[in-house]
Amino acid sequence: MATEIAEQPEVWRRSVASLGRLAPVVAALKRKQPRFVLLAARGTSDHAALYAKYLFEVIHGMPVGLASPSTVTAYGSTPDLRDTLLIAVSQSGQSPDLIEMVQTGRRHGAITLSVTNAPASPLAQAAELHIDVLAGEERAVAATKSYTAQLLALYLLVDLLRDGDGSALGALPAAGDALVARSEDVRALAARYQFASRLVVTGRGYAYPTAREGALKLMETCYLSAQAFSGADLLHGPLAMVTSQVPVLAVAPDGVGGQSMGEVLQRLHAVGAHVLTIGGAQAIAASSAGLQLPAGIDEAVSPLLEILPLQQLALHLAITRGENPDIPRGLSKITKTL
Repeated sequence: MATEIAEQPEVWRRSVASLGRLAPVVAALKRKQPRFVLLAARGTSDHAALYAKYLFEVIHGMPVGLASPSTVTAYGSTPDLRDTLLIAVSQSGQSPDLIEMVQTGRRHGAITLSVTNAPASPLAQAAELHIDVLAGEERAVAATKSYTAQLLALYLLVDLLRDGDGSALGALPAAGDALVARSEDVRALAARYQFASRLVVTGRGYAYPTAREGALKLMETCYLSAQAFSGADLLHGPLAMVTSQVPVLAVAPDGVGGQSMGEVLQRLHAVGAHVLTIGGAQAIAASSAGLQLPAGIDEAVSPLLEILPLQQLALHLAITRGENPDIPRGLSKITKTL
């Protein structure tokens, strides 16, 4: 897991250098001009899909939904998906419910696109279009480099569809190198949570998928109860369970999403919560502790950086608690959901 966390900036360089692989997909989508986007995914890939939801809604102003595959696989529904771009996101491309979702969608009018780390997988073959995220082999059960490779591939897709050239990514790999190099800082922070049994992770906007993915990493490697909420939802009830005994991890980068976390951080301070913030200097100043993200990174691509300290936190906390983060109990690399 440590090796694969450290590999991520190089994966990003490789992906950006291979930008041409997306050209056929972009050309096909510009030709077909879908009016809606529907995203289907599970687990970590579901958080990448949620990130794509924000991208399509904010950058392209398109209506976007997150699919419920069981409506097709368990209930046998046959939705009318004309004018819809159905994107299935999966690391392995092996999940039967996503394969069936794509097959059904294709029969009922959808433009189907798979985004995987396995171009020869059944899901990649089932879809009309495919994007290889180019993460390379990932051996640790807890996904790290394949997750950010998915984020990057989805960002590139959205950017190219608006005739962009990926220029916002120029400083990203070097910023990733700088964050990865702060592993010892994260190890020191992790020691604070050695005996925690539950915690809350929160963020807004583009950072909300990061909060959800960070919580998942902590659950699957450290076996603690980590609940993720958007900053807005946290104030609508769940705040009542936060006390000085329930640590909070806040993701609040510079930008609109981070600015909107101001009230959330104030309310958390008022209830005496210990808040560790990953983000900009202003948000960290309103928190108990923090790890500052590199400045000057576009908010839309910041999630690739935000997740790195949370991945390292899960790694170091698992080891501190005497666990093996490479082989979480009861989990395997590929989960086949029916």
